[in-house]
Amino acid sequence: MAAPKVTYTFGTGRRKTAVARVRMKEGTGRIMVNRREVQNYFPLIQEQEKILAPLRAVNCEGKFDIFVNTDGGGIGAQAGAISLGLARALLKVNPDNEPILREHKFLTRDSRQKERKKYGRRGARRGFQFSKR
Repeated sequence: MAAPKVTYTFGTGRRKTAVARVRMKEGTGRIMVNRREVQNYFPLIQEQEKILAPLRAVNCEGKFDIFVNTDGGGIGAQAGAISLGLARALLKVNPDNEPILREHKFLTRDSRQKERKKYGRRGARRGFQFSKR
């Protein structure tokens, strides 16, 4: 007899240069990020809260096992990408969640990117120190 087929729901999130691919299945509420527990991957509480926020908004905390592969960016950008990917996956599970997720801005991609450095300057906008003499 074959094992029962597990159905996953997918969502992709992006923030700055970070990309997160989120897989969800019904379960006990375990969250794994790059094969590590979320508490080990994100030691700061504010990043953990950012990831769990979409689940709390739709009262689904502890109902899904979540597996995330994330790459690029820093810790904060990866947490933002996971939050967006998780919200998109929750939307696929139950389309009735859209007004709540949209109201809390979980379905809006934060499109801010780093501004490029310009020639003749020390950074994107910072010029060199002016010397009169």
